[in-house]
Amino acid sequence: QVQLVESGGGLVQAGGSLRLSCTFSGSIYSINAMGWHRQAPGKQRELVAVIASGGITNYADSVKGRFTISRDNVKNTMYLRMNSLKPEDTAVYYCNALTPLGDYWGQGTQVTVSS
Repeated sequence: QVQLVESGGGLVQAGGSLRLSCTFSGSIYSINAMGWHRQAPGKQRELVAVIASGGITNYADSVKGRFTISRDNVKNTMYLRMNSLKPEDTAVYYCNALTPLGDYWGQGTQVTVSS
């Protein structure tokens, strides 16, 4: 199993920045890829960014050029740097780990962007 704990959410004004962290533990050798997802009130959860074990990244069109996903395997932590935040980025952000035995999720961290 893999345990994931997010942190770093909060309230920020439009145009501001935040960095989310996701600390992972457990069977981390089995992780193939990790990602950040978000869910806004009344909307479905959506993929924000993903990073494969080889470091290849991919982003949702809505965040390209503003968000950066990274992973530090020494600190066992994944990050999401979010710049130029917009009110529509407001959501609960979840980190996710993909393994051959299944997907694992963190508990989520709230990001609120005020206009």
